[in-house]
Amino acid sequence: MSELENILREITPLSPEDSFLVFDRIKASFDFPYHYHPEIEINFIYKGKGYRRMVGDHTGEIGNIELVLVGPNLPHCWANYRCKNRKTHEITIQFNQDFFQQSLMEKNILKPINNLMKDSIRGILFSSETAEKLKDSFLNLSKMNSFESFIEIMKILNELAIAENKTLLSSYSIELETFADNDKMKIIHDFVHKNFENKITLDKVASMVNMSNVTFNRFIKKRTGKTFINYLNEIRISYAARWLMEKNLTVFEIAFEAGFNNIANFNKVFKSIKKTTPTEFKEQFKGVKKIE
Repeated sequence: MSELENILREITPLSPEDSFLVFDRIKASFDFPYHYHPEIEINFIYKGKGYRRMVGDHTGEIGNIELVLVGPNLPHCWANYRCKNRKTHEITIQFNQDFFQQSLMEKNILKPINNLMKDSIRGILFSSETAEKLKDSFLNLSKMNSFESFIEIMKILNELAIAENKTLLSSYSIELETFADNDKMKIIHDFVHKNFENKITLDKVASMVNMSNVTFNRFIKKRTGKTFINYLNEIRISYAARWLMEKNLTVFEIAFEAGFNNIANFNKVFKSIKKTTPTEFKEQFKGVKKIE
């Protein structure tokens, strides 16, 4: 875990029950910090010439079109550098590591995709030719229904698996055990995701993994880089952010559904994590599409 201790761990909106998420946005800038998450991510960037790519220990300036696959827990970000365009088109697909069952991935027809996922732990840059070939597929994703999107993403993954001129970006990878495969962390993660809307005490969660409060505090800080309350709040805010994008509910209603007992605290925590108010967030992320 030492490689990740000083890097932000993003709590993504993707829950264990989701298949994947598609984000389709026009951006004036890239300002999200260097971060990592257990989820696998595909980033397609169009008209972004001059932004800087950072994946693991790799850095590079991107061209007009960019297509990168980032594996689980691999630190990454795209940063403002020399880009003059303020209408860059970014499409991101996030999916859980268990999107494919291992028994399925071992079938001959999916072996190329299985190998692609294995290589993703170092980050993969695809050629501009591959990105151009798949441009329409990415641009049309948010216009499709759930099942059509699923089929299209499978086609994209197959094209990426067989594509030529792939470049592995980082000289190192992060061992997957750092989060997803740790039994105690999985117990905590699953419990919080299932019960975040209720009152959750430190005593309760510590007892679930047979730890004292002091030992548990050290454990959660080491595993996530956060205190337990900050970890819990990030999960609550991640759900709240999804609902702001997906549900026709007021900010007040979403705050209470996410486990906050007053709107002022919700607004404060939301802004500290998302760097914007809930209302502003809802306006900025109208292009997000959730796939069941």
